[in-house]
Amino acid sequence: AFPTYGAFWMAFAFYAWFFQAKIPAGDVGQATGMFLLVFTIVTAYLTLAALRTSGAVLIVFVALTLTFVFLTIGAFAGSNSMNHIGGWIGIITAVLAFYASCAGVTNATWQRSVLPVFPLNPR
Repeated sequence: AFPTYGAFWMAFAFYAWFFQAKIPAGDVGQATGMFLLVFTIVTAYLTLAALRTSGAVLIVFVALTLTFVFLTIGAFAGSNSMNHIGGWIGIITAVLAFYASCAGVTNATWQRSVLPVFPLNPR
């Protein structure tokens, strides 16, 4: 999943830097919305896959899906309020992702559960 989002940010940066200015002003929202919609779909199916991991990973993907949904709606509708909601959910997603990654690294290092990740697939 993580290389996917690295590729997303690189692709979005190239889109914003090199292509967005070449799109007619009236079509930028639709173009950006289509770009975001692709990653909304990818994130939604990764959320389904996360149902077999842990609660910590699942909540990150649920929040990320909501982030992309609101940003996609905001782009298509030209709605700053939807973009702001998506941005705030994105910040919450980052905090959740920091916790999930910290818990994963800490628990692996200590070889025990120091920070709970709430397993969904007990072995």
